[in-house]
Amino acid sequence: MSKRTAYERSELGHPTTKRAKEVDHDTPYSKLLSALESQNTNDTVKKVAHWFRPKDLRIHDNTALHHASTLAQESNSPLICIYQHCPAEESWHGTSPARTDFMLEALRLMRDELQKLNIPLVFLSCEERDGIVPCVMEFLKKEGVSHVSANFEYEVDELRRDTKFVQESGDEIVVSLHHDQTVVEPGTMMTGGGTPMKVFTPYHRAWLSLIKEKPEMLDTSPAPSKNSNKAKKELSHLFNSEVPKPGKDKLFSKEEDRTRIRSLWPAGHDAAKKRLRHFVEEKLDDYAATRSNPAKDSTSRLSAYFSSGQLSIREALSGIKKANKGSADFSEKGAAPGIYSWVREIVFRELYRQTTVATPHTSMNLPTNLKFDFVQWEDDKEGWEKWIGGTTGEPFIDAGMRQLHAEGYMHNRLRMNVSSYLYCNLLLDFRRGERYFAETLIDWDLSNNTQGWEPSYTVFNPVSQAEKNDPEGEYIRKWVPELKDVQGKAVFAPHARLGKKEFEKLGYPKPHVDWKETKQRAVERFKSDMKDTEP
Repeated sequence: MSKRTAYERSELGHPTTKRAKEVDHDTPYSKLLSALESQNTNDTVKKVAHWFRPKDLRIHDNTALHHASTLAQESNSPLICIYQHCPAEESWHGTSPARTDFMLEALRLMRDELQKLNIPLVFLSCEERDGIVPCVMEFLKKEGVSHVSANFEYEVDELRRDTKFVQESGDEIVVSLHHDQTVVEPGTMMTGGGTPMKVFTPYHRAWLSLIKEKPEMLDTSPAPSKNSNKAKKELSHLFNSEVPKPGKDKLFSKEEDRTRIRSLWPAGHDAAKKRLRHFVEEKLDDYAATRSNPAKDSTSRLSAYFSSGQLSIREALSGIKKANKGSADFSEKGAAPGIYSWVREIVFRELYRQTTVATPHTSMNLPTNLKFDFVQWEDDKEGWEKWIGGTTGEPFIDAGMRQLHAEGYMHNRLRMNVSSYLYCNLLLDFRRGERYFAETLIDWDLSNNTQGWEPSYTVFNPVSQAEKNDPEGEYIRKWVPELKDVQGKAVFAPHARLGKKEFEKLGYPKPHVDWKETKQRAVERFKSDMKDTEP
C-alpha cells in the first residue's frame, strides 16, 4: 500500500491547542520581520542572487527577481539564480508526484529561459530539511554574493527557515524578502479594531474598493535584464546545472500516468498564458452561470499555475482587467457577472493567505476553530478505502474522487462535497483528507487546502448537490461508467431509486453509510464534544 493510501497517518500529528494560541500570539511572521529589520545595511554590491521558491517558478512578473535584477543592473554586478531542492522537504509537505513533476518541468524551462539572458539557474540539493539554510548559505558565501532576494512564503516552517537564514547571513549578506503571492499584502487588510480581517464578505468588499482605487497594484514587472558577456564569462562554471530528480516517493506508479498528467497540465509560463487567454476568450462570459456545474468544465484551470507561481495573480488579473474594458472595478456593478464571480474566487485565495499569516496554527495541522480539535473521530478503515477508491456508493462523491485520480485535479464543487462526506458522514479526521489532497492534487496549496478542509457544521447532501449542480448527470456518467446507462434522476441515487435487481446489474456498490443518519451523528458529535471546551 502506498503512503498516499495508507490508513495509518503519522503525518496527522500536531501541537496542543495551548501551544497553537502561543504561536498565534507571537507569530513566526512577526519574528521574521524583526529579523529583517535588524540586518546591517551593506551598500557594497558584489554579486546578487535570487532564491526561487516552489511558489514563484517564473521569471515574468516575479517581484523579488525583478528587485534582484534591478540591483544587479544598477551596480553593474552579476545576477545568479538558485533553487534549493530537498526531497525530505517535499515528503514532509506531502507534495504529489503530479505537482513535483510539474514544478521540475517548470524549473527546466526557467533554466533555459534564464540561460538566454546569461543568467545561471543553479540547483542546490540537500537530503534533510535542516540542511537547507546551511546549503544555501555555503553556496552564497563561496560565490561571493553580497545581496540575495526571495519572495515571502507564509507557512510556519518556511517563516522559521527564513528567520534562521536572515540571522545567519550576518554582516556578509543582505537579505531582502518581497510579497509576491498576492495582490494585497497579507496581514494589511484590517478591521476597524485594528486586527487582520478574517471574514470573507467585509474582506472582499475592502479588497475590491482598494483595487478600484489603486489599479496600479495590478501592474506587472518585466523579466530580468540580461547579464553582460563579462558576467556570463565570470559565471561560466554555474551554467547547465542539472534539474533535480524527484524523490522515490514522488514518482508516478506508471509512465502512462505521467504522460496523461503532463498532457493535461503542460508546465511553464507560456502554457499558463495560453490557458488564461483561452479562459478569457472562451469561458469567462458564461463562468458565473456554469462555474458550479462540473460537467461544463468552465473554470479557468489555472490553479496549478497559481499554486506553483508559474503565473502571477497580477498578470492574470491584468488579463481580466482588459476584458473588463480596462477597468479595475471588479464589483457587481462595475463588471460583468463572469468577471465578478471569477475575481471573487481570487479574493478567497488572498484571504486564505492573510489567515495563514494572522492565524499560523492553521499550517500546523490544526483547524482555524480550535474547538474542532476536541472532536472524537471515528475509526472506519473500510470507509476510508472506499472514499479513496471512489466506491462509497454516493455517485457524486465517487465521481469527484475518480476525477482526482485521473487528472490530479478536482472541480471545486466536488472538493466541498467529498470533504464534507469524509469528516461528517464517515466522521473521519478531516486531516486525513487534507493530507490525501496534498499527496494527490497537482494544484495543492497549503493555505487553500487547510481553509478548504476547515471543518464546520455544514453537511453537504451529495444527492441534492448533484441534482442542483450536475442536473443532467453528465459529470457522474463520465466518471462513474457503471452508471452511464442509468436514465433520469436515478443516476443521482441509484440504490434508492432503482429496483433491487436493476441496481444489482450495475455492478455499483450500495451506499457505505446512510446519509441522514450520519449527518445527525456528526451534528450531535460536534455539539457534544465541543461543548464547554476551552482551547
